[in-house]
Amino acid sequence: MKAVLLKSYGSPDNLYIGEASSPIPTSLQVLVKIHATALNRADTMQRQGKYPPPKGESDILGLEMAGEVVEVGDKVTKWNVGDKVCGLLGSGGYAQYVVIHEDMALPIPKGFSYEMAAAIPEVFLTAFQALVWIGNLQAGEKVLLHAGASGVGTAAIQLCKAIGVDHIFVTASRPKHSSCLKLGADVAIDYKTQNFEEVVNAATDGKGVNLVLDFLAAPYFQKNLNVLAMDGRLVMLSLMGGYKAKEVNLIPILRKRLSIQGSTLRARSLAYKINLTRDLYDFAWSKFENGILKPIIDSTFDWSEVGEAHRYMEANKNIGKIILTIN
Repeated sequence: MKAVLLKSYGSPDNLYIGEASSPIPTSLQVLVKIHATALNRADTMQRQGKYPPPKGESDILGLEMAGEVVEVGDKVTKWNVGDKVCGLLGSGGYAQYVVIHEDMALPIPKGFSYEMAAAIPEVFLTAFQALVWIGNLQAGEKVLLHAGASGVGTAAIQLCKAIGVDHIFVTASRPKHSSCLKLGADVAIDYKTQNFEEVVNAATDGKGVNLVLDFLAAPYFQKNLNVLAMDGRLVMLSLMGGYKAKEVNLIPILRKRLSIQGSTLRARSLAYKINLTRDLYDFAWSKFENGILKPIIDSTFDWSEVGEAHRYMEANKNIGKIILTIN
């Protein structure tokens, strides 16, 4: 098969389409012909040599896909050849074919194109895990979502609205505010010119928010503690701003009984990811089909333009997902 390969770690220019061995499904896997995949920050990090795939996974980039089942393992009961599916992958999405466990595959929502379906798995599973499984977000609570215009951010805004959150604050650059507000955010904060701690505390009369979803880590850590309400929860999903926080005042953690948890999804066990996939399906699939939830696609590139797509993501130009079509 053809796949996007890497000459060496480093620049997007090192990505190219070459020949690779087509995967063979095990008894509980299906082989999918991929029609579309999507970019994630993990892909750019893996390209740089900073985020290797979990043991046993392919070296080919790509954490999600949408396509058509072309072969099924001898113990597969849920899928048939010709079924249209999407799903989260450990790796291997930048290719013509990939294998996926039958319980990790999801039906493409009715009326969705392959491109739309490919924009669902990683961001909605990540956001659902952070907000519901880890953050225990409840209707009527208040939330602060950093990177509100990112793929995970746009999914998180919509999930918060569907859960019945009382107030959604997001941080994003000013040109992206209107998109966040249209999705359901109540207040958009320009992280370049505004102090999110001051904005949130002023809007909540100093009471703060119940949950903060963060990707920046070190530079936001103290302010995140300061904007959390009593029994508030901080969920950290990345370390994009650095991993060494200096002179942190820990008093809010004790005084407000705060909970702080970090999480990644890629290296979780298969059983964990299957259960998460099932829960997201139960919560979200009817909402995709009736328009309450929708994948947000910023742009679509042919996979021959994969290097340009990576440069576009690294320039932080996108609002929502960047899609690669595969032929």
